Amino acid sequence: MDVFYGRIAEWWPVISPLEEYASEGAEIRRVLHQARPAARSLLELGSGGGHVAFHVKAGLDCLLTDLSPDMLEVSRRLNPECGHLVADMRTLELDRRFDLVLAHDAIAYMTTEADLRAAFATAYRHLKPGGLALFIPDDLLETFEPGEADAFGSDAPDGRSARALEWVGDLEADGTARVHYAFLLREADGRMTSMAESHRVGVFARTDWERWLAEEGFAVETLRECTDEDRTPRFFFLGTRPGG
Repeated sequence: MDVFYGRIAEWWPVISPLEEYASEGAEIRRVLHQARPAARSLLELGSGGGHVAFHVKAGLDCLLTDLSPDMLEVSRRLNPECGHLVADMRTLELDRRFDLVLAHDAIAYMTTEADLRAAFATAYRHLKPGGLALFIPDDLLETFEPGEADAFGSDAPDGRSARALEWVGDLEADGTARVHYAFLLREADGRMTSMAESHRVGVFARTDWERWLAEEGFAVETLRECTDEDRTPRFFFLGTRPGG
């Protein structure tokens, strides 16, 4: 993942423009606010370039964490009022507790049960009693569509342009899949660069998500996303740390 989240991280706002997250961000904020209207602090696990956080952060003291320092630098420019920390969602250990924990599509990089449960445990131990964690995987076993392809990108005001293609591979025997990415990047002076890489993601059943969350101590609720985007609505897994 050195290309996507390293070498071309500065292109992220062109590859995946901020405004395209507005609808999804509004839905995440609605769900969080409806569940915890008095929440004042949020920890995001796998925050990437900060585009989701931008649409969710109002009124919240946010700490954004990610494995990629390059993506966090992009986020710092977009979300200067938020804290940023290079960290692994499986092993993060802070002397602080939050009202909310959010893990968006980066949770897909948990490719084994052990990885996923480690991320759940991180969320649990960083929540205040009564706090809420929200996990949003791109796909479940029940909704996974191999062979699906998606083209995206934009033209930036500074003259740069980016086009990308995402192609989802078949589900493999170990319950993972390869997602293939190709990028065409055009500099403002017309110079072109192309590159590609593949990412491995985990694909788990809804019942596994719910059972493993419960076994980590959460009270679990599952919601279906409300979206006006042209895609399959995602499942939102909400886990409450008892108490409070």
